Amino acid sequence: MNKNYDAIVIGGGIVGLATAFELARAKFGKILILEKELFVGSGATAKCAGGIRAQFSSQVNVEISTKSIEIFEKFEELTGQPALYDQVGYMFVLTDEATVEPYMQAAKLQKSLGLDIQILEPDDVKKLAPPLRIDDIIKATFHARDGLGDPHEFMQGYFRAAKDMGTDILVEHEVTGLVCNGSRIIGVKTSQGDFSGGMIINAAGPYSRLIGRMCDVEIPIDPFRRQIVTTGELDFIPQTMPMVVDVSSGLYCHKESKGLLMGWADPDVKPAFDESQDPDYNDNILMKALDRIPQLETAEVANSWAGLYETTPDHHAIIDFAENIENFFIIGGFSGHGFMHAPGAGAIAAEIITGKKPSIDVSRLSLKRFKEGNVEEEVNVI
Repeated sequence: MNKNYDAIVIGGGIVGLATAFELARAKFGKILILEKELFVGSGATAKCAGGIRAQFSSQVNVEISTKSIEIFEKFEELTGQPALYDQVGYMFVLTDEATVEPYMQAAKLQKSLGLDIQILEPDDVKKLAPPLRIDDIIKATFHARDGLGDPHEFMQGYFRAAKDMGTDILVEHEVTGLVCNGSRIIGVKTSQGDFSGGMIINAAGPYSRLIGRMCDVEIPIDPFRRQIVTTGELDFIPQTMPMVVDVSSGLYCHKESKGLLMGWADPDVKPAFDESQDPDYNDNILMKALDRIPQLETAEVANSWAGLYETTPDHHAIIDFAENIENFFIIGGFSGHGFMHAPGAGAIAAEIITGKKPSIDVSRLSLKRFKEGNVEEEVNVI
């Protein structure tokens, strides 16, 4: 095995795979992906809900989403690998007057950036999502190009495409240390040997902060447990039903196989690498879902799991070089949106790493913004 690489990507989730694919496509040189688990994509990527949307409150997130959607739509053409993007749309339902104006302002921004956002009345909501209780809904926003993707399919697509272009991908290679010499990383130590690379890319998701500390770079990304519940088959969930986000309760749900997938972000969860399931957390999800979709009282729970959100203080990602280590690049902290942003973010990261002007201005996503206090909260998070 050649232990000298032009780029080493730490993390074999979809963000790391997309970045490696784009670097390989740009003919950056010999690329290595290091994944600590037995399989690539078995961490946060495998646990996510699969939603893909462009309805965000900040310009940079809308633009990354738009770029990602363009790639999702042409994925097989770009990678040679089939993966289904089911564009059933995303609908944010608003039941509290205090939330209406902020979402109308966000919709205005989204429209100014080229999105065809629809403002829906309760009857429109019922047509798109018949099972929903609508008596307390004031308005909703909807974008038809949003939708659902299978994280495994897209992850495998990037994996195969990157490998076909000569990328080395090693599993069960946990990074245990970074060897620094002045302002450069000259070596990556793993549980199964050491490697050197011209560019070191931290795409370790929830573990990004730990990787950064190996070369004294502080990366404000913390892991938060999130849980998801799915039901058995339900005859009242139409296959055209969009992803639904109940803004006030925080519930999100979408069709899953012939049933429903439901999730919610518990605000009381503290940062930790704990992926065990809390029964009370699942009960909260089910109660919120029953309130919005009363017919679920007949549903059976089919499955449930927990995973980690890699979260920054302002719920925006970091796509930037470390300040004091010239060959250390960070791409992470997507705050629950790593799957949907991976294609666009990976393409932008590759542009920056190869010295091109990025197709999207991501200066807003610099690492130093936290130290300088130049932060702006992304509020459309679930």
